[in-house]
Amino acid sequence: MTAVSPIRTDIPARIDRLPWSRFHLLVVIALGITWVLDGLEVTIIGSIGPMLTHPGTLALTDQDIGTIAAWYVAGAVAGALLFGWMTDRFGRRSIFYTTIGVYIVGVLATAFAWDFWSFALARALTGFGIGGEYAAINSAIDELMPARLRGRIALFINGSYWAGAAAGAGASLPLLSGTFVSVDTGWRLGFGIGAVFGICILALRRFVPESPRWQVTHGLAEEAEHTTRTIEDQVRRSVASALPPAGRVLTIHPRRVFGFGLIVRAMLTRHPGRSALALALMVAQAFLYNSVFFTYGLVLTRFHAVPAGHVGAYILPLTLGNFLGPICLGPLFDTIGRKPMIAGTYAVAGALLAGVAFLFGFDMLSAWGQTLCWMVIFFVASAAASSAYLTASEIFPLETRAMAIALFYALGTLLGGVTAPALFGWLIGTGDMWLVAYGYLFAAGLMIGAAICEVILGVEAAGRPLEDVAAPLSEH
Repeated sequence: MTAVSPIRTDIPARIDRLPWSRFHLLVVIALGITWVLDGLEVTIIGSIGPMLTHPGTLALTDQDIGTIAAWYVAGAVAGALLFGWMTDRFGRRSIFYTTIGVYIVGVLATAFAWDFWSFALARALTGFGIGGEYAAINSAIDELMPARLRGRIALFINGSYWAGAAAGAGASLPLLSGTFVSVDTGWRLGFGIGAVFGICILALRRFVPESPRWQVTHGLAEEAEHTTRTIEDQVRRSVASALPPAGRVLTIHPRRVFGFGLIVRAMLTRHPGRSALALALMVAQAFLYNSVFFTYGLVLTRFHAVPAGHVGAYILPLTLGNFLGPICLGPLFDTIGRKPMIAGTYAVAGALLAGVAFLFGFDMLSAWGQTLCWMVIFFVASAAASSAYLTASEIFPLETRAMAIALFYALGTLLGGVTAPALFGWLIGTGDMWLVAYGYLFAAGLMIGAAICEVILGVEAAGRPLEDVAAPLSEH
């Protein structure tokens, strides 16, 4: 479509210079809750999965559990691609309402599943909504947060995944105990928790505006100015002081629509090294996390003789390490810098995982010993994984941001996330501890390889405006 008249704007600089306020906190809560939901979904299936193999529930096999996990991830991939394109085309705000609605329908359908296929299809629909959330939410958050705080906020939000994971693991204990409700009713109520969260999110999101950065690049200059002034008024009232002056002024050549070909060329022709980096980071973290968290319940029951109803007690501590990692290490991504912290966390996590793989292969770990090892690994790996999403969301031009997030999430998840649970479901089913250990070693190699990619191809984005990290396509 033909571009409209050029626009000179200081809106990105005005957003970046804002002090932290209640407005930013509201955005973080209303949008960041997505990761809580994803953590809830992934962990509750890991905790409840072994119980679903019992005749009194769905009578699934170990392989079924791994396959269903792959269905969820495949749905997330499809949702990310479709809604990623729609987010860049129609805006952030309209899409993050749609995706949460899809999630609610999917999780309610899961609670009423009656066999393998109904359960698998419901999980795919749930993943479809969650995958769409990633593109819309990451885009909106990056574009609404001040540049100097973007790294730590992004890592904290991604780390909130583990608050949901803790809720999923904790909820599974009373729901599967058989004390309060039957086990078959309990696992269904476990998935119903997500629907309740989703409905609450719908109410919160009405306070979140459209991204003024998206508005101005799509020719909506008046709407962008109104949105920015509204945000500034809210921040000014919150901090009760004058706002600092804005800086850089951009000349934008906006378009209503940026063709898919233009987006792909920007990622593959203009920024091929950045594309390779984003893919490497996404594949490594997706394989690691999906290999462990979708099937750890099976490892505990098969190799450590942990009763199926007690699995949540072992998964719950893992969420603590994962949650604390981004919180404790997140500020360093803004102060020390992106490149050293991303490379360092990936490398350390990979080295620790290799060590645990050998301990597991030699049967030197108890159930709690292995859980403690995972806590240490995931303290570091959770910061690494969060930085993968941060990298994909900030190193590409604004007009391609949601599609870039969606594309690299989808590719990383297809290559790492879909294959991992299905592969480990089969490896665990063999009963051979060394085969499972080899799977862990492969995951360790991916993490170390991603660290090397960051050293070679990484982009230092700490404290820099998004428009400096990657110039908008509409600026040219």
